[in-house]
Formats: sequence, structure tokens, C-alpha cells
Amino acid sequence: MRIPALALLVVTAHAGNALAAEDPAALREEATGYFEAIPQTADPMPAPAEIELGKMLFFEPRLSEAHNISCNTCHNLGTGGTDLSSVSLGHRWQKGGRNSPTVLNSSFNTAQFWDGRAADLVEQAGGPMVNPVEMGSTREHVVEMLKAIPGYKNYFAAAFPGDDPITMENVTTAIAAFEDTLITPNSPFDRFLEGDDGAMTEAQLTGLRVFIDAGCVACHNGRNLGGNSYQPFGVVEHPDWAVMPPEDKGRFQVTRSADDEYVFKVPTLRNIVLTPPYFHSGAVWDLGQAVSIMGNVQLGEALDDSQVAAITEFLASLTGEQPQVIYPILPPSTVETPTPQP
Repeated sequence: MRIPALALLVVTAHAGNALAAEDPAALREEATGYFEAIPQTADPMPAPAEIELGKMLFFEPRLSEAHNISCNTCHNLGTGGTDLSSVSLGHRWQKGGRNSPTVLNSSFNTAQFWDGRAADLVEQAGGPMVNPVEMGSTREHVVEMLKAIPGYKNYFAAAFPGDDPITMENVTTAIAAFEDTLITPNSPFDRFLEGDDGAMTEAQLTGLRVFIDAGCVACHNGRNLGGNSYQPFGVVEHPDWAVMPPEDKGRFQVTRSADDEYVFKVPTLRNIVLTPPYFHSGAVWDLGQAVSIMGNVQLGEALDDSQVAAITEFLASLTGEQPQVIYPILPPSTVETPTPQP
């Protein structure tokens, strides 16, 4: 992606004129230097047997110690791939430390979790299951559980031929394969990037112009408009502690480098209007307010009402076609299946 070295400092006359008409062709030529459209299907497409098994495991609450939390609990596919909560409720009603990021288009992120502690979706998928605050299980218990549900035997054998296919590695690989398919193509913005002059409204085109000229593209770029870099929360001005809790030092908790204090993975803006509340703290419910805060703390710009409204209009154009997933019928437990431990 082509990112201007002084992008954070560029605020042109366009940005202050929220009513300016935009030439779609010229704006598209500029925009394609920063952004890519979401593809129609996952590429490469995982094996069908892995996807089918992964879908079942994504919705499987018995992977949690109390049999009441699945991947879909916190990454609900009916609500933009999130749970619409500031922080998620986990095992024994414990509260998580951060807002649940969307699972949609997560395969396009450079790493997973707000602090990037998982290199890919396979590594990410195993984290919540064994986290005592989230699903509260262990690697050994996950495997024990699945082996004690006879109906899973053939699904694992089809996806992972071998002598002992029910392993934690295959569990996470299958979940990641399903998550690879959870993409949202054909948003108005994608159609615009691909040549449809009428895909976005005039207000959304104006918002795209403001988004570019205000410098938002310095961090929110690429296919996912984010998810591909790490940035301090508070590049120019320190956020209010209500928005950035002081005890959460972000990527520092992974690297232990002072340079990474309060550094977080830049979130995707795809489907952003579907996934309030915002920021890793989940402290802000109004998208316009979030835009205004980012202008102040990241860009050092007090965006006026017309700029905030324009950018918010543009962000609405990032809502793509949501995955159409038929809820799976899961294999039943038997008397040999371990019982829930509340």
C-alpha cells in the first residue's frame, strides 16, 4: 500500500468542505493507492470437510468448561461478528479485559487479538478455550470432550485422515478454516473500488475524501482498512483514561518493550457501524464520537461537525454482505461425555 510519509499532517481544503462534489473516477484512482476490495470468496479456499467441522466447533459450547460458551458467543455472526458488549462475559460470569473484535474478515489481519499475541487464526482459535476468564477449559479437556461425543468421529476423520484425528491442533485448524470463509464482500465501497460510480452516495464519497485528506489512511488502509499495523493509542494527545484504562498497556504485555506501552493493533473498519462499542476498552458507543476522539488523539486535529459527519457517512459504506451461515446441528452427548462444570 502507498502511504504518504506526511499523511498524519495533511489536512487539505477539501477536508473542511463537507459539501464538495467529488469526481468518482479521480477519487477512485487515488483510493486504490490505499485500499483493496474484499474478494468474493476466501483465497485459498480451505477444504470443505475442514470448513464443515470448523463451523460445528465454532458453535460448540461444550468446548467450554461449563458447556455454555462457544466461539459464537463472543463473535456472534448475527451481530457483525461481535457480542455488542463493552467486554465479554466468560466462565463463571467473569468479565474479559478488552472489547471482543469482529471475527469477520479477520483472516486479512496481520495478527490476531488487540495486542497481536497470536500470529494467525489457528493460534488465536486455541486461546479463548484455555483462558480461565473466557471458556475455562484446558487443551486436554477439549480433546477428551470431543472424543467422548461419538458423532464427531467421522467429521474429524473426513477433515484430517489419520490414526488419531481428534487433536487440539486439528480443532484449531478446523475453526480457523471456517473463519477464513467469514468475509464480507460487495460493500458499497468495494463496488466503488471495482468501478461502480454509483455504488456510494455523494455524502459517502465526500466522507472518503475527508478520510483520506485528514490522514486516517495512515493507519486505516489496505484490504481491511486496518488490522495490518500497530500504533500507540494517543499518537498526538493522550486519550481520556475512561477510554484507555491505564492498567491495559496493550502490546507491552506481549513484548515487554517500553516502546510498546499502550500500543495496539489497528482495528479493521470493515462493518464498523454493526459493531459498537468501539476501541479496545469498548468505552464509546457512538461512532461519531469515536471518529472525533481519533481525530484529536491520533491526528492532532479537532475535526469539525461536518468532517465527523462526513467520515461517519463513509464508514457506513464499509458494510459488506454478511456471511449466510446455517446453524449446525451438533452431535449429542452420551453418558460417557464429561458433564459441565459450572
